[in-house]
Amino acid sequence: MTAEILSVGTELLLGNIVNTDARDLSLALSGLGIDVHWHSVVGDNPARLRQALAVAAGRADLIVTTGGLGPTCDDLTKQTVAEFFGKPLYFDARAESELRAFFAGRSMTENNLVQCALPEGCTPFYNTCGTAPGCGFETADGHTVVILPGPPKEMNAMLRSAALDYLRARAGGCIRSHNIMTFGRGESAIEARLRDRMNALRNPTLAPYAKEGEVRLRLTAKAETPEQAEALMAPILAELREALGDIVYGVDVESLEATVLALLGRRGETLAAAESCTGGLLAKRLTDLPGASRVFRGAVTVYTNPVKEWLGVDGETLARCGAVSREVAAQLARCVREKLGADWGLGVTGLAGPEGDGVHEVGTVFVGLASAERTWVRALRLGARSDRSRVRTLAANHALDMLRRALTGLAVELA
Repeated sequence: MTAEILSVGTELLLGNIVNTDARDLSLALSGLGIDVHWHSVVGDNPARLRQALAVAAGRADLIVTTGGLGPTCDDLTKQTVAEFFGKPLYFDARAESELRAFFAGRSMTENNLVQCALPEGCTPFYNTCGTAPGCGFETADGHTVVILPGPPKEMNAMLRSAALDYLRARAGGCIRSHNIMTFGRGESAIEARLRDRMNALRNPTLAPYAKEGEVRLRLTAKAETPEQAEALMAPILAELREALGDIVYGVDVESLEATVLALLGRRGETLAAAESCTGGLLAKRLTDLPGASRVFRGAVTVYTNPVKEWLGVDGETLARCGAVSREVAAQLARCVREKLGADWGLGVTGLAGPEGDGVHEVGTVFVGLASAERTWVRALRLGARSDRSRVRTLAANHALDMLRRALTGLAVELA
C-alpha cells in the first residue's frame, strides 16, 4: 500500500508552524508496512484542496489528511474530502454528546456542531483530547482515506487510539528498520565503500543519511511479520558491522552522548569537562539526557586564560604554547578531572571563528582526554570556512568519540 500525507493549513505554507504531523505519520505508517511516497501541503482553500486530492488519488492507495477540522469558516477539509469522494455527511450523535461534555460548564457556540458531521459509511475516530473527530473510509474506486485533526497532540492521540488499528487491518505486512550510527568517516567515504552493496540490495534496503559530523545508515526490510523482517536484516547488519569496523558507535542508539553515558554507567565511572571553544555544548548535550547526573560530575567553561589558570592550567604553558595548543588541551583534561573528582576528564580548546589567532586558522581544535593513568590529545583541522556552530558541534563529537573509544579499548588518537 502506497500513501500520501496531505497536510492542510495556510499556517504551514506561511512557515508559522512546523509540519510535525507529517513526520509522525510517516514513522507510524512505515511501522505498518505502508510506503509513504509523498508529502503534500495545501492551504485552507477548497479549490486547491480538490486539486491536491485529485493528484493524490491518481498515485496513492492511501490518502491521509491532517488539519482543517475545526469549527471556523476556513476549516473545510472534511467537507471537501467528502464531496470529492462522493460521500454525503451525516450528523454523528456520539460526536455531539462528547462535544457537549467537553464544553460542560462553559459556553459553547453553535458553530462547534459542524465538527460532528462525518462522511456516511465511515469509521469514526472520536477525539480524546480535543473537539473534532476524525474518521476513515473506503472509496468506490478502492482508495482508503483517513481524516485526522491538525494539532499535533490531537493528531497523535487519535492515531494511537483509533487510526492505527483501522489501518493495520488494511495494510498487511510490516516494515522494520535498524539505524547504524557511525562517526569518523564522511558520507561520501562511507557511500564509496558500500556503494556496490547498497545498489545490489532490494529487500532489505540500505541508505546513508548525513548529519553534522556523523553518518547514519538506515537498514530497512519489509516482510509479513516482524520476525521475518529481522531475519532478512540480520546477515546484512553483521556484514555492515564488519565492513565499517570501529567507526560504528552503536545500532539503534540515540546519539554519541547517550552511548558514552551508557558506557560510563555500566563501568560505574564518572566524567568532567573543561570547555573553551565549545562554550558548554558538551555539558548541554550530556545533561539533556535523563540520568546524566549519575555519571556526569559537571563542566567548567574556561573561555578566558584567567579561568584556565584558575582551573589549574600552568601560566607558563599558556604563555609559551598559547591557549589553543595540545599542551593546554591536555592540562584542561587533567585539571578538570582532578578538580571535580571524576574518573575521566575532557578538555577542549580551539578557534571557532570568525578569526584566527595569528598562529592557527579557524577550525583548529585540540581535544584532551585524561584518565588517572594516561592523557590523550586529538588535533583537529575542521576547515577555515567552518562556521562557529559547525566547529563546536564537531569538537564536541570528537571529544565524545575519544571517550567512547577509550572506554571500549579502541585506539583514541587519530591515525
